[in-house]
Amino acid sequence: QVQLVESGGGLVQAGGSLRLACAASGRTFGSYYAMGWFRQAPGKEREWVAAISWSGSKTYYAPSVKGRFTISRDNAENTTYLQMNSLKPEDTAVYYCAADRAIATLTSPSGDGMDYWGKGTLVTVSS
Repeated sequence: QVQLVESGGGLVQAGGSLRLACAASGRTFGSYYAMGWFRQAPGKEREWVAAISWSGSKTYYAPSVKGRFTISRDNAENTTYLQMNSLKPEDTAVYYCAADRAIATLTSPSGDGMDYWGKGTLVTVSS
């Protein structure tokens, strides 16, 4: 079993920055999992934000965050990050970390069928 724990959420003004972290643990985590971030705003469907391959050599972004968010990972620390800059009120959501062996699952619109999910961290951007 793999556990994913997010941290770093909070309240920030529009134009500000936050860095989310996702710490992974579990006996099988080292087996080449790609990682990603999804978010769900109040009253809306869950949506994909960003993904990164196991090696970190490939990254993928939703159009709404490209150029503002950066996903990275430190495999030695089993931690994945999401650096969020130039935040907008529409970025307000619960952000979820996700892990799957298939990058296609981590870049799907809703993440259905994901191997593992974290419990989420709330990001609130005030105008």
